[in-house]
Amino acid sequence: MPFIQRAAGLLLAALALAPAAALAQAEWPAAKTITYVVPFTAGGSTDIVGRILSNKLQESLHQSVVVDNKPGQAGGIGAAYVAKAAPDGYTLFGGTISTHAINASLYKNLPYDPVKDFAPVSLVGRLPNVL
Repeated sequence: MPFIQRAAGLLLAALALAPAAALAQAEWPAAKTITYVVPFTAGGSTDIVGRILSNKLQESLHQSVVVDNKPGQAGGIGAAYVAKAAPDGYTLFGGTISTHAINASLYKNLPYDPVKDFAPVSLVGRLPNVL
């Protein structure tokens, strides 16, 4: 009998807190511009993909999407910028193998953690590398 009473108490507590949780969630996307950060200069493959993606996002979300190029340090400057941005879903990042794998082995002190500071959203494309 104690198990049933505890389960019922937990269920009632969850039901009591459900309206508060629903009110706490902000509607996304709000009337705020979404920034897609490309960590390389304009005209490269990452920039072209970012611009195509931002146009499609703008059409489907009916929301402004701006491409912001932040080149330098093999993409590290753009990655550090996004890592410090508010985690509200309005800053997207075109991460690449250099920003999330190669830089970690090249630089001792990255200003970002490639695993902890980012949340994957989608695989956008693949670009084969040949050595």
